[in-house]
Amino acid sequence: MTIKVFLELVEIRTKLASLFPYAVGLLFSWYYFEQVNLENMVLFFAAMLSFDMATTAINNLMDYKKAHDNEYQTATNIVGSANLDVRHVSKLIYGMIAFSSLIGLILTYRTSLLLLAMGGLCFLIGIFYTFGPIPLSRMPLGEVFSGVTMGFGIFFITIYLNIAHLDILVLELQSGYFGIYGNIVQLVVVLWASLPLIFTIANIMLANNLCDMDQDIKNHRYTLPFYIGRQNGIRLFNILIYGCYVTVFIGIFFGIYHWAMLVVFLTLPKIRKNTQSFTKKQIKSQTFSVSIKNLVIFNGAQILGLILSIILK
Repeated sequence: MTIKVFLELVEIRTKLASLFPYAVGLLFSWYYFEQVNLENMVLFFAAMLSFDMATTAINNLMDYKKAHDNEYQTATNIVGSANLDVRHVSKLIYGMIAFSSLIGLILTYRTSLLLLAMGGLCFLIGIFYTFGPIPLSRMPLGEVFSGVTMGFGIFFITIYLNIAHLDILVLELQSGYFGIYGNIVQLVVVLWASLPLIFTIANIMLANNLCDMDQDIKNHRYTLPFYIGRQNGIRLFNILIYGCYVTVFIGIFFGIYHWAMLVVFLTLPKIRKNTQSFTKKQIKSQTFSVSIKNLVIFNGAQILGLILSIILK
């Protein structure tokens, strides 16, 4: 397997969906909590990227195995078009998961068992998102699980690895009992700050499913657009992207963000133009990239806004 084929198998171009929650989480931890643990950040970055690549490879492998459309299996899917050995691909996936699991255990040792629970849940969702007799991605739940797991999960874990010692969320073990307690206000703040990430990441899955709707039906993949209809799916796409601006505005009003975060509103004309383009037609080769462009533009502006916030604060 060449490096080019490997990068296509793991769809390296889509890794922005996990890099942005990491970057925004790191900067938000720096701005809001004034805490950064560089060693934990380096370790988590390696684990996160490895596991993200593994789940994408699982997705391509399972789509190849379960495909009912011969043209898709042999010409479209990378496993078939590159004539890859299924066993070799499986071993590669196991290796990436083992690597990320090892780093996860190291980070658990450096923080607390609570990270093991959070990371384990993200692992389960990530693996069964595409693996098993009825993967989550083949159900009308893909947008929810991808958005929440990556948009909130990666964002929260990134912050937690920087502020574990502040006890905003604590797992307590004593005499055979366990309990979880934390700071409700700060947890709500973190949840609220994750919403734009959840929305933009969910929109990538939604755009993909809208573009692939006819092909998915042929391959017995009944995603969210199949159940709610194409037009409602397009409306949801619009609601999610514009909801990002509402979230930031409310966050500034309640003091979650610095006023410097108003910089994100400079992206509104471009994102509005992109969204109108996708609303008119949902063609994979022409307009699917709109969802990725919107994610990059909006979250790139979030990063800029947080950097300005740190400087001005």
